[in-house]
Amino acid sequence: MPLFAVTVFLSAFLLFQIQPIVAKMILPWFGGSSSVWTLCMVFFQVELLLGYAYVHLVHEKLGARRQPWVHGALLLLSLATLPVVADPSWKLDAQAHPTWSVLGVLATTVGVPYLLLSTTGPLMQAWYARAFVAQGVQPYRLYALSNLASMLALLTYPVLVEPVLAVKPQAWVWSVGYGLFVLACVATAAYTLRRQNGSLAAHATPLDDAPHPGWRACLMWVGLAATASMLLLAITRHLTQDVAPVPFLWVLPLALYLLSFILCFDAPRYYVRPLFLGLLPLAFVALDFAMNEGLEVPVLVALLCAAVFVFCMVCHGELVRRRPPLRHLTLFYLMLSVGGALGGLFVGLVAPVAFNAYFELPLGLFLCALLVVLVLWPEVRGTWRRWLRGALLLALLLYGARLASISRDYVLGYTEVVRNFYSQTRIEESMDPDGLGPVRSMVHGSITHGEQVLNHPKRATAYYCERTGIGRALQSLPTDRPRQIGVVGLGAGTLAVYGRAGDEMRMVEINDQVLDLARRHFTFLSDSAARIVSLLGDGRLVLEREPPQAFDLLAIDAFSGDSIPTHLLTLEAFDAYQRHMRPDGLLAVHITNTYLDLRPVMASAAQHIGKTALLLELPSGHGDPFCRRSSWVVFVNAAQAAALPPALQGAQVLQPRPGFRPWTDTFSNLFDILK
Repeated sequence: MPLFAVTVFLSAFLLFQIQPIVAKMILPWFGGSSSVWTLCMVFFQVELLLGYAYVHLVHEKLGARRQPWVHGALLLLSLATLPVVADPSWKLDAQAHPTWSVLGVLATTVGVPYLLLSTTGPLMQAWYARAFVAQGVQPYRLYALSNLASMLALLTYPVLVEPVLAVKPQAWVWSVGYGLFVLACVATAAYTLRRQNGSLAAHATPLDDAPHPGWRACLMWVGLAATASMLLLAITRHLTQDVAPVPFLWVLPLALYLLSFILCFDAPRYYVRPLFLGLLPLAFVALDFAMNEGLEVPVLVALLCAAVFVFCMVCHGELVRRRPPLRHLTLFYLMLSVGGALGGLFVGLVAPVAFNAYFELPLGLFLCALLVVLVLWPEVRGTWRRWLRGALLLALLLYGARLASISRDYVLGYTEVVRNFYSQTRIEESMDPDGLGPVRSMVHGSITHGEQVLNHPKRATAYYCERTGIGRALQSLPTDRPRQIGVVGLGAGTLAVYGRAGDEMRMVEINDQVLDLARRHFTFLSDSAARIVSLLGDGRLVLEREPPQAFDLLAIDAFSGDSIPTHLLTLEAFDAYQRHMRPDGLLAVHITNTYLDLRPVMASAAQHIGKTALLLELPSGHGDPFCRRSSWVVFVNAAQAAALPPALQGAQVLQPRPGFRPWTDTFSNLFDILK
């Protein structure tokens, strides 16, 4: 057991440690969108499916003595694919085909090692069961061990790995670990051969006598696994977009998902069926409440994560109750991986194309309720059978009606709702509470990304009004000549209000749907006196390709939900910005954020480029109905800092935080700046 356990533990740890490493490596190439994480999850689930299909194939088609030879040879050949460092040339197609580019770079970077790692759990269990069949072993505990290792890999990454190592060293250390895994797995293969060639191999094995599971059992395995996968990804999306796109909120639900596997497969008694089936309706109610009420962040996170755990315990607990005899162990894991992959593909690939809103969460909840009814239906017996079944059916129909109502609210009352790889974006109209009249807003997740007061269409609003940091910076620019102004992140196009005749404003936006909505629903761009040049693409990549623009002002205002993508805040990014600035040009960065304190990042960047960082904040309760609370940082040179123009006076000078490590393209740590 120790040799098998070490091999399984090491493979599972590496399997889940590579996920955040490679996701962080490629995140800057695709606009920092949380969709990158979802696509990574989909890719890894499909790879897991292929790995389990491989195990089932070799288990069924290859003899027991040939399997270790074939698998050992493939492991040794896979060493040629190391190290797992992504090829930067994939950035060239990132904008044109983001979904397929993410999948392509993952396949070429980690496809082969990940595929072979994914085979280890079920293959080691099959070998262990066959080698020790005379002792009547139960290899399912090895599956629980693999999930424990997976959870440890996820939890240690943001706490121990990310704060210490840059991304490329992480990839090299992982590659060394993969080499050690190959040695351990080859040793296990050799040991398995020796056991099978010994006297125990002569024992008649009862593994071959078990009846084959029927199609109904296989469909139930697939359905339960798919439901857990759908709900995991849909709730994670809800957390990372509406709360904060930080790695911890990616890792926490996935860790709970893995914990449910550990508990259910290590010892089925941990799935206390009456308890978790009783908690299931409460989880449905809690999720309904969390989706419809404005809750404090800790309460919201706790409710959503508790609901994820209950859903996964029910799905995985029912899976374990239906596990087959050891003879069909590989088929069971194959169906489990088919379900996981189907759930991931639906949320990651199908839903963004088929839906204009996040309907996959209500669908996943209804599927969970339906499967529980199907599980309980044949178990309802006795005198009250008809009444109890009727009650189950009625409860399912009522819950389905409730979910349909929630789904309708996702789009009802909005002028337009669109969705693609980057986000769901909505246009809504409301009446201003301060009496300004109708207001049209662009909303991403729960965050407003621009608004226009229809009775004052040429008035700057929200985070861009004249009293905000960007408004003050624009008012400080020279007025005796045309200005060259750059904007990364379009939103509704509000900053076009400040354009004067003769000015050129170059506005970069990664999401073509946002550009289309800004043109059709808002008049900021069409009303501007300046010449507006709209550029489609990731702001940093566009600036790196463009010749120097000699900007009088460059505004960095690209947001994914409530947070600026990390790759726009690194030292390399600020070097790229500096290449486009006039010597006396102003660089303004929008850092308004509910959960992250970006001031240390700004201070270290200012020190790197030899500038002074000025914090200009507009607090709540400012008394201007056209403005929202905002925080902007404006970078000025030494001469400007010594004699600030009136519009910038009163700003706070940011000082580097002692011990704070500057962000680079290979290192960033969000835990350092959590509020």
